[in-house]
Amino acid sequence: MPTALRAHEAPKITSKGTYDITVDRVRIDTGNFRKMGVGYNKSQIPTILRFKEGEEVTINVTNNLRESTSIHWHGLILPFQQDGVPGISFNGIAPGETFTYRFPIQQAGTYWFHSHSGFQEPDGAYGAIVIEPRDGERIRADRDYVVQLADKHPHPGSRIMRNLKMMPDYYNRSQRTLQTLIEDSRQDSLKAALKDRGMWGRMRMMPTDIEDVQGFTALINGRSTSQNWTGLFRPGEKIRLRIVNSSAMTYFDMRIPGLKMTVVQADGNDVKPVTVDELRVAVAETFDVIVQPRENKVYSIIAESMGRTALVRGTLSPREGYAGAVPPLRPKPLLTMADMSGMMGGMDMGDHVMQNVGGMQNMTGMDHSKMQGMDHSNMGAASAPAPQVMDHSGMAMSGEGDPFYAPGSGLTPKAYNGGKFLSYTDLRAARPLYRNRAPSRTIELRLTGNMERYIWSINDVKFDDADPIVLNYGERVRIRFINETMMAHPMHLHGMWSIVDTGQGARNPIKHTVSVQPGTTTDMEVEVDAPGQWAFHCHLSYHADGGMFRKVVVKGRPA
Repeated sequence: MPTALRAHEAPKITSKGTYDITVDRVRIDTGNFRKMGVGYNKSQIPTILRFKEGEEVTINVTNNLRESTSIHWHGLILPFQQDGVPGISFNGIAPGETFTYRFPIQQAGTYWFHSHSGFQEPDGAYGAIVIEPRDGERIRADRDYVVQLADKHPHPGSRIMRNLKMMPDYYNRSQRTLQTLIEDSRQDSLKAALKDRGMWGRMRMMPTDIEDVQGFTALINGRSTSQNWTGLFRPGEKIRLRIVNSSAMTYFDMRIPGLKMTVVQADGNDVKPVTVDELRVAVAETFDVIVQPRENKVYSIIAESMGRTALVRGTLSPREGYAGAVPPLRPKPLLTMADMSGMMGGMDMGDHVMQNVGGMQNMTGMDHSKMQGMDHSNMGAASAPAPQVMDHSGMAMSGEGDPFYAPGSGLTPKAYNGGKFLSYTDLRAARPLYRNRAPSRTIELRLTGNMERYIWSINDVKFDDADPIVLNYGERVRIRFINETMMAHPMHLHGMWSIVDTGQGARNPIKHTVSVQPGTTTDMEVEVDAPGQWAFHCHLSYHADGGMFRKVVVKGRPA
């Protein structure tokens, strides 16, 4: 096989339907730095598992580490005992032990797998899963590549968490300086610039706090820009790219300058094809896109972090040995008062009642002194006032911005070429999995946190102090996320599908990870059809460890 195509390591297949994986300490070389980390099959290159819908698989996982490990099969529908979350679905895999997973493959699509133990996933323990549909792909392509993204940091995950607990802005290299004050003064006047800084200072927050952890090297398929992962093609061929964001903390914006991308699948489920110029991939999400390069030239695959602090370039090329161009990072975005609106909900703000978050950029005279510290930890969920956030449930695309971002948000994406940027509202299920019916109840989950102490929580309660969420087998439940923090959270429910309410009824997209933007409310519905105990958490590694995590118990079972 040509070097360019050797994007992933293959597991050992001892017999049909049986796969062997080892978990090892590995040396990781990003081209920018070297470190020791965790990998599968003794490699920093992610392993790819290829299954077929309807197959019964046996996966032997041998732990060669000196600590316990686990593998969670992200997005797969399987018995809860096989889900791979220590403390919830099993006890983990002890050092030297081989654990055997056995489960049926009930679906098709693109998924991934990763450790659910400690910080092994940010340290490198992740791989990809491709499941061939029983009757072949609905949309066929001439070539098929996995594009697996990661944010590899020189520090091990445990050290990163310690540093964040000690100083939440430890890794924020985008803080505003005297130079930026001078630049803002030239643009907006010194008085306006000082007022703006005073307002953020009184809140003890920063408009640059978009990525908690900066200073990483972005990777495609375990390779950095200088290592240049390359996929080959012949002009005119259709190429399926299976984009998987396996980052610990980083949202990526994906584009291929010169090519349109037709999105055909989201989180493993077919969607009505929609053609875009760029798309944002939240942590843990997957998107399949079809591209068709017609010219005999190289194309850059660009993944740029949402905070514009890093990018990685891969290449589509007619032949080996070529590299696409590397564009400069675009200007860094800044959070606005619209992104803070969830945090302000219910707080005493005098006469400054937030009637229009879209106009908050002009609220520089507000006194936010009562917001210092922003400690919600003692606020009981039942007594908490309803936050004044933007409820996008049931909204159709209005044509003005993206309704899944607060109006005026500094994070609202724009395509690099002024073209089409994918929105959740563009995703329409190709084949609904369930009969469309009304939910029997709504569970409200406020996504909360204490930024200064780096505590992350749900309804102001962190995981260690929380009771499980109890669902009843056979019911349909609406889950309402209200994001009261200034950060986006990719929420992942194990074991069951999450049907995102984009206002399209039976055609609402079916996902396993739902990104909830700052200052917004997002609804999803769950058909409760999987008995057992499941994990439910933010997929940002340090937010999950910081407490934004729940155990879900499904009571009852099929009659």
